[in-house]
Amino acid sequence: MLKMFPKTHITIAAATTVVVAAAILMSPSADVEANRMAYALDLDKGTITESDKRSVDQAETYKKPEPEAQADAEIIAIMNEPQVPEALDTAAATAEASEPELQWQEYKIKSGDTLSSLFGRAGFNDGVMLSVIHGEGEADKLQRLYAGETISFATDDAGELAAVDLQRNLLESLRVEKTEDGFKGETVEREPDVKPAFASGIIDGSLYIAAREAGLTDRLSMELAGIFGWNIDFVYDVRKGDRFEVVYEELYLDGEKFDTGNIISARFVNRGNEVVALQYTDSNGDTDYYSPDGSSMRKAFLRTPINARVSSSFNLQRRHPVLDVVRPHEGTDYAAPPGTPIKAAGNGRVQFAGWKGGYGRTVVLKHGDNITTLYAHMSRLGKGIKNGTRVKQGDTIGHVGSSGMVTGPHLHYEFRVNGSPRNSRTVKLPDAKPVPQSEMARFQKFANQQVAKFELFRQDYQQLALAADE
Repeated sequence: MLKMFPKTHITIAAATTVVVAAAILMSPSADVEANRMAYALDLDKGTITESDKRSVDQAETYKKPEPEAQADAEIIAIMNEPQVPEALDTAAATAEASEPELQWQEYKIKSGDTLSSLFGRAGFNDGVMLSVIHGEGEADKLQRLYAGETISFATDDAGELAAVDLQRNLLESLRVEKTEDGFKGETVEREPDVKPAFASGIIDGSLYIAAREAGLTDRLSMELAGIFGWNIDFVYDVRKGDRFEVVYEELYLDGEKFDTGNIISARFVNRGNEVVALQYTDSNGDTDYYSPDGSSMRKAFLRTPINARVSSSFNLQRRHPVLDVVRPHEGTDYAAPPGTPIKAAGNGRVQFAGWKGGYGRTVVLKHGDNITTLYAHMSRLGKGIKNGTRVKQGDTIGHVGSSGMVTGPHLHYEFRVNGSPRNSRTVKLPDAKPVPQSEMARFQKFANQQVAKFELFRQDYQQLALAADE
């Protein structure tokens, strides 16, 4: 029958049969084809997605060998991870590497150091110094240096000045940094953590010794004396057995105590009489100490204008030590080393400043209510003290000396009312202004809270003391 077909037709048919057979042998089975079509790559999202639901259903009848299935799972997990463009990685690494490493030099400022000498020690000339202090912001404040402060200079990789840091104290520093437009300075202040603390003491010898034994610093001891100084003469009024209790601030930085702050409240028992003082800041931001009823702890006048002992009391029948005749001593003498500061007893105006016969170098202040105070035998007058100058209570108006008719350095202090001499240590002093009526409701609420807190501190302290004794 094959003879009936031409040879060319037979050859073509044979070749076609071979091709079809090869295609059938080389093509995958239906199951394998279904599995291949079950997933497709989403190139935009970088994930694997379903591409043919029908094919996936068919693929469920096919299970890959375990190693192959695990390999596919790992590939899918890797492809699903968020990818960071290589360009971003490179940019971040470049930016990190481009930040300059600053080298710091630190110097403790000593007496006699100048800004120029400190810049020179750090390797910079006066031209660099001028460019810094003429910078923007607070850069010019770098010129005010004080012994004990610390100054640091930062240089970049090229050896050029990049920053200057002046550490004023633990809480304040001046930072001057180089910018694209030159140098710019800024004061940086840190806020300490403030915690209340309690101290209690009984006077056996002096307030100063008792306060030290109670753990108070010298500054807090002076502040305590200043608070009650208008009501108590700590030289003559204090007796053995008098006691005090104080709530004060402790200041912390980074969890460590570095200093003490102000006295928050205090109680002093003098000869059985109790005096309580509370620190209060009014709505105008003014802070002072008041008793719980709103009376000011201050008086319009200081009881004593100098921290010194009495060497000669007020005595209208005293015999003069130089002239050896009975001559009234119309003031109080305070013995103190030459140069000791003398304070204005109250607000007023300088009525006289200069040499006044046997009084020597003298200042007379005129106050309200026809009151005058006199300060004699000074070594020199205070800065700016002259006739007509206004002064505030506590201002330094002069310094102890021995000018005039005296036997040694001391301050002679007189207190006069309508021209008549009065004993400054016993005269009734007018009170300073109390809490105004407009503030009284606010103050009373504050005072009640402070007194309650004070009592809690006392109770805790007593319990701790009892526990320590057991």
